[in-house]
Amino acid sequence: MNLPTHFVKTVTSTFTGGAEWLENLPNLLAECERRWGLAIRPSNFTLSYNYVAPATLADGTEIVLKVGVPNRELNTEISALRLYDGRGCVRLLDADADAGILLLERLHPGEMLTIVPDDDEATRIAALAMQTLWRPLPAEHSFPSVANWAAGLAKLREAFGGGTGPFDETLVETAVSLFTDLLASSGEPVLLHGDLHHYNILSAGDGWRVIDPKGIAGEPAYEVGALLRNPFTLFDEPDLKRITARRLDILAETLEMDRGRLRQWSLAQAVLSAWWSYEDGGDPANWQTMRLAMVLNELT
Repeated sequence: MNLPTHFVKTVTSTFTGGAEWLENLPNLLAECERRWGLAIRPSNFTLSYNYVAPATLADGTEIVLKVGVPNRELNTEISALRLYDGRGCVRLLDADADAGILLLERLHPGEMLTIVPDDDEATRIAALAMQTLWRPLPAEHSFPSVANWAAGLAKLREAFGGGTGPFDETLVETAVSLFTDLLASSGEPVLLHGDLHHYNILSAGDGWRVIDPKGIAGEPAYEVGALLRNPFTLFDEPDLKRITARRLDILAETLEMDRGRLRQWSLAQAVLSAWWSYEDGGDPANWQTMRLAMVLNELT
């Protein structure tokens, strides 16, 4: 298979056994065709951690096939999709968690939220997508919590012998303090998407549906952080502070949430996101989320 270099690099560097999985990918796709009667077409999607391709069922129904190295995150995505059951989210048609296989409905026209040129309108659309999506958590579940994710920030100081290395120490301390305070005062958790931004909100008919949920348990105010860090072109804007303040105003109004709490969650997440980038081998010069953290720290 002629796979993109960046996709091969991501899979091999992220997953134990990633190279072997890539080598077996043609066999895996052939098995999917046999098992579900699929006709899989070459992928025309941007590939990151999973192989995603358009396919057609025997009855002519267009679907999307998503396969990845079996891992916990893929399992929680399957669980989240089952719980959302197509309400505000792409519908899961079938899955094999042990094999890392998902059959998803094909959204049409399937354009990303980035096609909306007006940032105010896009922010309102995203806020409404959040409200449509959130669901109560079942009594028993295996979704990670916001606290589980936040705990990862403790590894930052461990990595730098108690210091913060290339990270701004004040912002790191602020993020840790905010996570502590916000978690202690959190409301009833619900099932959140966990990575809800412009690239994961697609046009479907006359509305919008989300894709690729991480599946995380937390209070709804946590959800806005990923949106404020996107799209990638946001950091080309000369007036990031004004745009971010305006977004916070719209989100607070539309979601009927405390603006200060939305800002605090987003600041803490921006630092955590930069740390995740470091763990993945990212270049400190590209940690734009630390710039956002600084902006959020300056806002009131």
